[in-house]
Amino acid sequence: MSRTSVNLTVNGDQHVVEVDTRRSLLDLLRDDLGLTGTQKGCDQGACGACTVHLDGRRRLSCLTLAVQAEGHAVTTIEGIGTGDALHPVQQAFLDCDAFQCGACTAGQVMSAVALLDEVERPGAEEVRELMSGNLCRCGAYPRIVDAVLAAAGSGPAAAATEA
Repeated sequence: MSRTSVNLTVNGDQHVVEVDTRRSLLDLLRDDLGLTGTQKGCDQGACGACTVHLDGRRRLSCLTLAVQAEGHAVTTIEGIGTGDALHPVQQAFLDCDAFQCGACTAGQVMSAVALLDEVERPGAEEVRELMSGNLCRCGAYPRIVDAVLAAAGSGPAAAATEA
């Protein structure tokens, strides 16, 4: 077993962690740093529950080795808002009732935040396509799309709050 130190910034805080070189970023976040908001779904990169941002870009943390995060900035669901000041996507998910069991919610929110950084005012089809790597076993897809559109300021919820 080969071990090495990984120096990374997570949610704005600097960390140096000794890890097995085969350890996933997901396991480092959850087990070593106690950031359990990032969910372990399939552990094979198929569901998107473990989506985080690496230098602002979407990344499946179960398929990313911890050593690949060396020198990079990682943002998890815990790093995008607080209980007092939710991120607009988090608020839209609440307003649109865009979650049911919650297993996929953190990954969905993280993917949506990155999507809105990539595309300023996406349409519903664009949201469906760009969120297709995030699976929801409960089938809350219509509300998830509504939430992303609302956060972008182009959905039904956004129009209702502007009226």
